[in-house]
Amino acid sequence: MPELVPMPKLGFDMAEGTLVRKVKKDGETINKGDVIAEIETDKATVEVESPASGVVKGWIVEEGQPVPVGAIMAVIGAADEQVDLAALKGGGSAAPATPAPAEPPTPAARTKAQNGGSMPAPKAPAAAPAAAPAAAPVEAAPAEAAPAAGNDAPASPIARKMATEAGVDIRQITGTGPGGRITKKDVEDYLAAPHPAAAPAAAPTGAPVSSPTVTRPAPAPVVVSRDDQEVPLTRMRQIIARRMTESKQTVPQFYINSEVDMEAAMNLRKQLNALVSEDRKLSVNDFIIKAAALALREFPNLNASFAGDKVVRKGHVNIGNAVAIEGGLLTVVVKDADAKSVAQIAAEMKAMVGRVRDGKVQGADIEGSTFSISNLGMFDAEHFIAIINPPEAAILATGTVRQVPVVKDGAIVPGQRLMITISADHRVTDGAEAAKFLQAVKRGLQEPLRLLL
Repeated sequence: MPELVPMPKLGFDMAEGTLVRKVKKDGETINKGDVIAEIETDKATVEVESPASGVVKGWIVEEGQPVPVGAIMAVIGAADEQVDLAALKGGGSAAPATPAPAEPPTPAARTKAQNGGSMPAPKAPAAAPAAAPAAAPVEAAPAEAAPAAGNDAPASPIARKMATEAGVDIRQITGTGPGGRITKKDVEDYLAAPHPAAAPAAAPTGAPVSSPTVTRPAPAPVVVSRDDQEVPLTRMRQIIARRMTESKQTVPQFYINSEVDMEAAMNLRKQLNALVSEDRKLSVNDFIIKAAALALREFPNLNASFAGDKVVRKGHVNIGNAVAIEGGLLTVVVKDADAKSVAQIAAEMKAMVGRVRDGKVQGADIEGSTFSISNLGMFDAEHFIAIINPPEAAILATGTVRQVPVVKDGAIVPGQRLMITISADHRVTDGAEAAKFLQAVKRGLQEPLRLLL
């Protein structure tokens, strides 16, 4: 019996994705777990794994096509198996030829909380309006004029990142995605094509060989514009803006902070890291994830969501971790963090963050979060408050480990301290319970051998 490959749902309110690349073509052999396609959500380009082994019998949708969640993208079957692709393409279960993105409801109409996955942004026009020109030195126009969209030409996050790393002005790339959106494949095709720089004029035949004096023109003065500039929001920024607004408007949030003595944890981390190679070293965040996961076992109301007339306590402890990417945030998820060692957590986090940076995010990397951690310690942030990521009931904000003077046994001595702050949904939990949860997190970090048991 053929196996259908649907558009995966990578978030509570994700409505559609875009097929950006068919990794396996018609007739190719594929094994279960192999990457069959790359799709694009509002936040990332994600690799889709094959649910079965066999032969790709055919694709139902085309590259660049928006596909509703659950709609069939491809069919896998045995080599000699007959599949009626025409029926699948014309049937109700297949993706429509040109589906329109679902219009998101207004915040007032939405009382049910959402999670950290993507959701569709308002339908974009075929061509983005021209952005206000950025200040730049006056120079001759290039031979190939850039599109009017300027630096805010519609492009996926990974496409923009690849262009920046390659030193390519993304305005020079022609987008083949919906509405002229520039995809990862567009950047790859552009980089693969020859783009020779203008060669200097050849010297006349027989001209004497000499070292001419090169006169360099004076640099053009930098023009500083005092005009306001309107920068259109990217789809990711629109999603973040809408979701955070809805979180603050619909979730009654309260906050508690506490200070953690990190001396024992930092000493243990130093000892453990001296025993392993560079790629296996542990971060402070790995210890925080483990401590929070164990604390959630004790306080399941923090590992839950509000559902109208009931609270849903999650059976798994899946810790989401916010990762900064161009133009926003992407949450990667450590599944069953309470049952994994700190070393396992560290290895998974390194692998997932690496895939985020390489544009090779997998669906499992970003779905299923039940509790989130936002760590700004690497940016020297001492203390901050994070906004809950609905429908989760809480989020833990952590700053940097600081060396500060502390009083111990009546004497002032150097110490290492970390500020942690819990933001919690008052419909699900109360101040006393959230404070006890913080105490449990502190206990794990201040007695770090507990995290290794």
